[in-house]
Amino acid sequence: MKPAPVIAIDGPAGAGKGSLAFGLSRALGGWSVLDSGVLYRCLGWAAIRSGTAFDNAEGLARLVEGFDSLEFRPDASDRRVHTWLGEADISDQLRVEEVSRAASQVARHRPVRSVLLRFQHSLRRPPGLIADGRDMGTRVFPDALLKVFLTADARERAKRRYIQLHGDFDLNNREAPAIIANLQKGIAERDRLDRQRQTDPLSPAPDALQLDSTGLSEQDVLSKVLNWAAECGLNVKGSRGRVESAHE
Repeated sequence: MKPAPVIAIDGPAGAGKGSLAFGLSRALGGWSVLDSGVLYRCLGWAAIRSGTAFDNAEGLARLVEGFDSLEFRPDASDRRVHTWLGEADISDQLRVEEVSRAASQVARHRPVRSVLLRFQHSLRRPPGLIADGRDMGTRVFPDALLKVFLTADARERAKRRYIQLHGDFDLNNREAPAIIANLQKGIAERDRLDRQRQTDPLSPAPDALQLDSTGLSEQDVLSKVLNWAAECGLNVKGSRGRVESAHE
């Protein structure tokens, strides 16, 4: 029996991977969702809460044992994939900048990535998996049916992050440009760390289809990727863009 098909979505922070994963989850109906970046945010968050040092690879790996009840649930109320740990929605706790910085630091350790790799593989089940991250198509699911590498320029990503944090982009807010500039600096630094880390640096898989989402709407991006999915053997049917796998 062939393993369940995977759509791997890789790219830097703020490129629109989460929105695309949500859209695909609605269109494909029943497919599981994996937000790999959130796994590292969860670990960074757990390390902060427990006082575990970011350079303590063994201690960080032990924290992953508490992730058995971790679940990703698409939520139509805000068109996001929410993160649940047990009965608690911890999504908002994972979005603060302190946790973002911690995520990049804990992701550097090979033992940590090895433990999380096994967890990610456990989420691959029929009818399919939408995997959002930075190394989904290169390391985690190299046999993915479709690999997408999504990008956007740094300022666009900083603006999206501002909207995510503050609800909207208010041109009358005098502080907005400075906040966005600071977010852009943080994004650039995170990009540098992700691309230069020794273990699984951020880069597109050789067979990934690359898409720059700068200036594109969420629907534009979703439509493009659904077309690619159809070309890979997934049959899109119905007004909701429901997709059934020809590989099941």
